[in-house]
Amino acid sequence: MDYCIKFRLVMYLCVFAVISVFPFSSCAEESETSVEHEAGVYYSIQKGDTLWDLSHRFLDSPWQWPDMWSENSQIANPHRIYPGNRIRLFQRKDVARWVDTDLDKEVVEKKDPLYYFYPSIDKIGFIKKEPVTHRGTIIEVKDDKKIISKGDLVYIRPNEDTSFIPGNKFTVYRTLKPLRERRTNSYIGIQHYLTGIVEITKIEPKFAVARVVQSFRSIEVNDLLMPYVKRSPKIILTESKKELKGKIIVSEEHASIIGDNTVAFIDKGNKDGVKPGQMYTIFYQEKKRLDPKTKGDVYLTPVYFGTLIVLHTEETTSAVFLTSAEKSIYPGADIHLTEP
Repeated sequence: MDYCIKFRLVMYLCVFAVISVFPFSSCAEESETSVEHEAGVYYSIQKGDTLWDLSHRFLDSPWQWPDMWSENSQIANPHRIYPGNRIRLFQRKDVARWVDTDLDKEVVEKKDPLYYFYPSIDKIGFIKKEPVTHRGTIIEVKDDKKIISKGDLVYIRPNEDTSFIPGNKFTVYRTLKPLRERRTNSYIGIQHYLTGIVEITKIEPKFAVARVVQSFRSIEVNDLLMPYVKRSPKIILTESKKELKGKIIVSEEHASIIGDNTVAFIDKGNKDGVKPGQMYTIFYQEKKRLDPKTKGDVYLTPVYFGTLIVLHTEETTSAVFLTSAEKSIYPGADIHLTEP
């Protein structure tokens, strides 16, 4: 697979296929069956579009329209598609990129650009140098349940500077032990691990009562609260940082071996020019001494074996989704933007 071609800048519409089946946590309470779209790249139909034209534009052949239709079961009649409807794009196995040869300017200027749809964006955590200031702590669950899940009532001790109001929503989280760089032991930050969402239902003099409205993972007594901010699942694809070189810190679940369809964190963030919607490759590069008589080693050609998209950024780190992996990925793996 030619990753160099695959990762052309989005502004030139060389968008690669990051279509994937979204992973669901086994301990999450909510089902994602009600989600309108799976994770993937989407295009909003414009006036005058036909599947024939779109197949020519993105798949380099108008004769691929039946395949585009088969990937979009919501289209009852392939000859009747309507402006505003969204179709999911896929990539032909024999074509390394999506193509738009004569409509680049028109497509770039459209109001609805291509985007990656990530249904469970609200459950994506983050890494910060310093922990966020929490607004309260879960101190008990009604009926003393051992597993806290959707619909349960929990009792919350507010932070001394917090005043709860019925109807307010909060993200439930806990912080994990500080992360350090594996080789240098330099401090990276603290992971904020999101477990669910609660809504305040009742205020008492010393505590508040809240109902669990979403459970991403097992919620526990002593989990903390931060204000809930709704995030859009539409990640607009954007131009990647050309000179960026970084590393994967760890997967969100701290797996020793990381595969595709996994959320992980990288050691680059806002200050490095990283933005949601950027895409990068995962690679390794070996050193070899070409002449045994000399002391100098040379770097061999990089080997690309995975791809990722940025979902969320902090100042020095970012949360990413691994869209493909041809081999096992380990914490510390290198990433960058490939150019032809």
